[in-house]
Amino acid sequence: MADLAVLKPKLTRLKLSGMLDSLQQRFDEAVAQKWSFSDFLEHLLQDEVERRDSKQLAYRLTKSGLDPHKTFESFDFSFNPKICEPAIREIASCQFLNDKENVFFVGPSGVGKSHLAQAIGHEAVRRGHEVLFRRTAPLFRWIAAGHGDGSYSRRLKSVIAVPLLIFDDFGLQTLSDEQQNDLYEVLCERYESASTIITSNRDFGEWPSVFSNPLMSSAAMDRLVHHAVKFVIEGKSYRVESFSSRQQRLTAGN
Repeated sequence: MADLAVLKPKLTRLKLSGMLDSLQQRFDEAVAQKWSFSDFLEHLLQDEVERRDSKQLAYRLTKSGLDPHKTFESFDFSFNPKICEPAIREIASCQFLNDKENVFFVGPSGVGKSHLAQAIGHEAVRRGHEVLFRRTAPLFRWIAAGHGDGSYSRRLKSVIAVPLLIFDDFGLQTLSDEQQNDLYEVLCERYESASTIITSNRDFGEWPSVFSNPLMSSAAMDRLVHHAVKFVIEGKSYRVESFSSRQQRLTAGN
């Protein structure tokens, strides 16, 4: 076999330096198992494909803002039997992204809305989709801050263009008139072009009050709900229940 030191500059020039990680191993396997040249090349190329896929997955996950721990693997459906797991799993297949549909999670604090939204986001990332997860008010403050350095249009366009946008805590904080205009622009531009997931503590009927202009509110909500599915999640708070359990354990230990 050629010296790895001789192959390295060639692989680097071809942007295939990742192959060096498995080159020796694959060569040894090829000799031991008497692979054909094509078998050896296929295994080596597959290693490179998997390496690049893994790198892209890590990049998409970091860029998304999703909590690495908020996945379906860590969600306890048994805690709240009112949650329809089959329906959630169906959404997690990510067909709604192809159909350009929206998904809403509505209910009190602590019932798992954000966790479920992020878990779906993780599934989308794993399937190769770009995802952006942000709390609503801070996201629009970030967009508005772009006026200071000339990046406003770029920031707004990046939010509009992302295939899956997840608004967390929608309607929890009051938006300025400018931020309401930006929200309206985002919702209008994404209508029938990209999917949005929204979590909110506010009742669905209160959402129009996010906009102070009733005409803008009506137009925005009309587009938002046209292709959408809503999950109302009720029950005990995971966080409060966890706090109570810890307190009971501490009390029992005294």
